[in-house]
Amino acid sequence: MSLPPLRILVVDDEAAMREVLSARLEERGFSISTAASGLAARELVEEDPPDLVISDVVLPDISGLDLLQTLKSGDRHRPVVLITAYGTVDSAVEAIKRGATDFLTKPIDYDKLVAIIDAARGEISQRRSVENLETTLAATGRFGEFVGRSAAMRSVYEALGTLAASEAPAILSGESGTGKELAARTVHALSARSKAPFVAVNTAAIPESLTESELFGHAKGAFTGAIATRSGYFEMADGGTLFLDEISEMPPGVQPKLLRVLEDGLVRRVGGRREAEVDVRVLAATNCNPETAVAEGLLRKDLFYRLSVFTIELPPLRERIEDLPLLAHHFLRLFNDKHRTDVDGVSEETLSVLTAYEWPGNVRELRNVLERAAIVARQGWIEKIHLPPFLRREATSSDTITIPAGSTVADAERMLILETMKRMDGNKSRAARALGLDVRTIRYKIKAYEDGE
Repeated sequence: MSLPPLRILVVDDEAAMREVLSARLEERGFSISTAASGLAARELVEEDPPDLVISDVVLPDISGLDLLQTLKSGDRHRPVVLITAYGTVDSAVEAIKRGATDFLTKPIDYDKLVAIIDAARGEISQRRSVENLETTLAATGRFGEFVGRSAAMRSVYEALGTLAASEAPAILSGESGTGKELAARTVHALSARSKAPFVAVNTAAIPESLTESELFGHAKGAFTGAIATRSGYFEMADGGTLFLDEISEMPPGVQPKLLRVLEDGLVRRVGGRREAEVDVRVLAATNCNPETAVAEGLLRKDLFYRLSVFTIELPPLRERIEDLPLLAHHFLRLFNDKHRTDVDGVSEETLSVLTAYEWPGNVRELRNVLERAAIVARQGWIEKIHLPPFLRREATSSDTITIPAGSTVADAERMLILETMKRMDGNKSRAARALGLDVRTIRYKIKAYEDGE
């Protein structure tokens, strides 16, 4: 899969040289802009920064070395290649000292120039990814569809950004609900394959007898029920990304066939005689430790080595609990739109309950809990009363209001209402929701207590 075309600025005061350089480089698939002077080049760089600059050393206004210095002060990572008809060892050394990527003499060796550009391509792509990552994090605390600013998630974002800038396969591991498919979709969306298909497959959900047919397709008549030729997931994902979830659940007999496709890029349908070439990037996932899966014989060692060029582990929610408030805010906004609710957010008391919970189902479980709470509350704030019973029970053990022995029912009710009001900072509406009472009842009771005092 080819990377997006590099944008190259050619700077030379000779029109013929600009035209020849532009034509040669455009033939190689690069996007070219030109400037006839150093000052014109500066203006173009400020208006639309190129990925790489090729400049003559001798220019009519400023020297190529001065332009180089200006370009490097604006972006020290941008590759700059200098060319000249008067090359000397001293000038080449000076150019490299000032940060030039390379120094070529005229007449230009175009094969060498293209080799220099290709060598810089990987760094340029990585820089694009890092810049996008930094901008996204600084602006919103989000990366793709991921939400969170914790150190654990920043490490994940960096790894996903690096993976997206490459064509390597990878294994994404983590507990159920940590977002492995979301990570795969993010990598696809940020990669050069983003406009091609993303196909997600849960291999554990496919009957063992149909796994090979589902992955590689089948020819008409290949088996009972094969009434027509059918493409498999690999052909569906051609040019894009294939996400194989629960890879350790794949039948052992299919794993070597998957390995072969990964190695040679050729797919043969079940019952078919011809092989078809596919261009597919495979991202696999497992909710167990992949090395443990290999040790237990669930995942072939050679397949593991082929897939694990990158391995990224998604942290459980309990290890990035500081992200929970941001996640909750994000989800509630989604649910307000989805269910036409008007929920303001999660109360501090409820938030303390949520952050104290272990979340065995991770972010998926949090999302489900908050969706239920938003539907129950409809408006205002999410209180403990809106949480599922199991979470309210969790909170009760550490948040109990003690009623002294021998108290009357009226005394118990009074203590319960007043203590709840205290915990809700005197907010009668919140107290009423927490106790499951009408706010008018709360007002009446409190007025009665005040009058009795």
